[in-house]
Amino acid sequence: MAIPIRRRSTRKRRASFDLRRTTFGFALCALILAVGGMALRAVWRGAGLPPVAAAVAAVLALAAAFVVLRRRRRARRVAAAVADTAYGIVDAGLAELDAAAAARAEAPPAPPEAAEPVDHAELDPYAFEEAVAELCRRDGCADAEVVGGAGDLGADVLATTPDGRRLVVQCKRYGPTSRVGSQDLQRFGGTCYAVHEADVALVVSTGGFTGPALDYAEQCAILCYGPEELAAWSEGGAPPPWEAAAPAEQDARLSGP
Repeated sequence: MAIPIRRRSTRKRRASFDLRRTTFGFALCALILAVGGMALRAVWRGAGLPPVAAAVAAVLALAAAFVVLRRRRRARRVAAAVADTAYGIVDAGLAELDAAAAARAEAPPAPPEAAEPVDHAELDPYAFEEAVAELCRRDGCADAEVVGGAGDLGADVLATTPDGRRLVVQCKRYGPTSRVGSQDLQRFGGTCYAVHEADVALVVSTGGFTGPALDYAEQCAILCYGPEELAAWSEGGAPPPWEAAAPAEQDARLSGP
């Protein structure tokens, strides 16, 4: 029994859908319609002209449409080449943007700009207290706040150091010729530990300290920061006060005033 052989179809398989070709196909159709519309418009307007002119316009329009239709394949190839070139330019631009983004991601972060030095002596007393509180927050005392005012009993700034100690600060915004005396230190020493329960007691002055005041502060384990120490702390040239003098302060607290 003979098995019939199925002949292969000689028809070409349909090409897969191509968005770009379809788009340019519609563009080509739009171009043909536009040319045809212009031709019809010319013929319509030429109706008022002599018959010879109208006939010439119609013939030219038909010839142009015939040429466009005749060469539609070439137009498609040209359009495809233009599209490929355009896509190549876009891809190259995107590749450059990706490379630039990758380079920025791999580049090390720029070092932070150094803060401009602050002239604390030019600040008013309240602004000076705020500046000291901001220094404490900068160096890890997140809860530092200004509490100075009437009835503050010597405490202008209260904070908690990063290692959990209670910090009590008194701020003295004095002129360059005025210094904190021993009486000021004695008043602060009488309240910083007994009333405010300080673990670290600090006095910051823009005018410095007298000799007797420094002697009393050493006996009571009170840290004293004058203009030089304050500038070094503010500009990052020295560690925070509670770190720089922590061993000496703890030893003095244990031995008592």
